[in-house]
Amino acid sequence: MSKILIIEDEEAIADLEKDYLELSGFEVKICNAGDVGMQTALAEDFDLIVLDLMLPGVDGFEICKSIREEKNIPIIMVSAKKDDIDKIRGLGLGADDYMTKPFSPSELVARVKAHLARYDRLVGTGQKVNDVVEIRGIRIDKTARRVMVDGEEKAFTGKEFDLLTFLAENPNHVYTKEELFREIWDMDSIGDIATVTVHIKKIREKIEYDSAKPQYIETIWGVGYRFKI
Repeated sequence: MSKILIIEDEEAIADLEKDYLELSGFEVKICNAGDVGMQTALAEDFDLIVLDLMLPGVDGFEICKSIREEKNIPIIMVSAKKDDIDKIRGLGLGADDYMTKPFSPSELVARVKAHLARYDRLVGTGQKVNDVVEIRGIRIDKTARRVMVDGEEKAFTGKEFDLLTFLAENPNHVYTKEELFREIWDMDSIGDIATVTVHIKKIREKIEYDSAKPQYIETIWGVGYRFKI
């Protein structure tokens, strides 16, 4: 049974989310304060975290950053703030998804299932040992989920790793942002194009000699991106 942590200060919302997730077969724990939520997330083992942005004590941005420094589990950030800058900042800190309140509990359940399914497929026991992709100085170890660039290991979030791996395994193929979002996040991309853009930017900062003049992940203007070999 997958274990979910909800860090949400609005108790009615947290309880409703908990009820829907438990009805879907998940084990759920709630923390209503930011500092307690961060301590719990770091101290205990969870399969996914639903993280509110505006929290007393410590905000969601700081919590997300701290979790990402220690763990590679999916994080769904939720907020009543609709500004793209908050979404971009959250995704840039390592959140895998961003949901804007109000949203239906059933949508949250669907996204939780999609992220867990994607994560299980990529890190499950069915992977072969030493499943590695190597292209022009980049070595992607799919089994260990590690990336080496010219012999130096680079730290990647879960979705950054998934996106880089997908592009590297399908070189010279041009993908639209919508296609990449559906492939990596398993959901409709409407209104979430910034998710792909932010992740591409972060990946380039880690693998390119000059992210302003990318040699690996090219932008095909008006279309999308491709990994060049």
